[in-house]
Amino acid sequence: MAEVLKLDARRNSILEILNRTGKVRVSELSQILGTSEVTIRNDLSELEKSGYLERVPGGAVQTMKNYYNMDLHQRRNENAEEKQSIAAAASSLINDGDTVLINAGTTTYFTALELKGFKNLKIITNSIAVAVEMSSIPTYHVQLLGGNINPQYSFTYGSLAMAQLRKFKADKAILSIDGVHCDAGLTTYHAEEAEVSKLMLERSRTAIVVADYTKIGHESFLKVADLKAASYLVTNKKADSDELDILREAGLTIVTD
Repeated sequence: MAEVLKLDARRNSILEILNRTGKVRVSELSQILGTSEVTIRNDLSELEKSGYLERVPGGAVQTMKNYYNMDLHQRRNENAEEKQSIAAAASSLINDGDTVLINAGTTTYFTALELKGFKNLKIITNSIAVAVEMSSIPTYHVQLLGGNINPQYSFTYGSLAMAQLRKFKADKAILSIDGVHCDAGLTTYHAEEAEVSKLMLERSRTAIVVADYTKIGHESFLKVADLKAASYLVTNKKADSDELDILREAGLTIVTD
């Protein structure tokens, strides 16, 4: 029993490190956890069988199963520094007085925090967390779309949210997207969120996709739109350069942090 507990503790530690960094190396895990590289490889193989990671040469990367089993608070902490850096870069594309559509997501949440320095913004969002944050600014007009509520990730969706969204035309849309792929386009894990995000793209003059480096070249569960529906992709400098070149050729303007 003690050996099983030790095994579980070690593999939980691997997942915790993976949650923070998005990628782990066998040699580094061996040093951190004080065990052999053979043992670490066995751990990674078992975790891969359960869908929590994907083996790559020399280590492993996080899978969407691991990421989307987190609650909202856990996801905010995932790659938080990268998301905050993206948020700062995305805010440079906003002007005082803009009407801005913002969908639900941790990167858009951090971007909303960066927007607090602007004047007279009109914010329309389906993110409860974003609405609460932005409503604290007296000069802002904040509209939270009504409808059904996803309690795990704190956003609204459904026919009522869509009907309200169709009433607005915005200068900018800031969208958190789970996958940006040259062939698959813009994709998301949440079917509930997909239709809202798609309509936000249609109801904005300029669409800004914010996605950390782990989302670049990734295809998620459900397509939101083709790449051409977006104007800008804001991501990290550490994103795969070959993937970014392909996305540029597809017509996206790339902004890196």
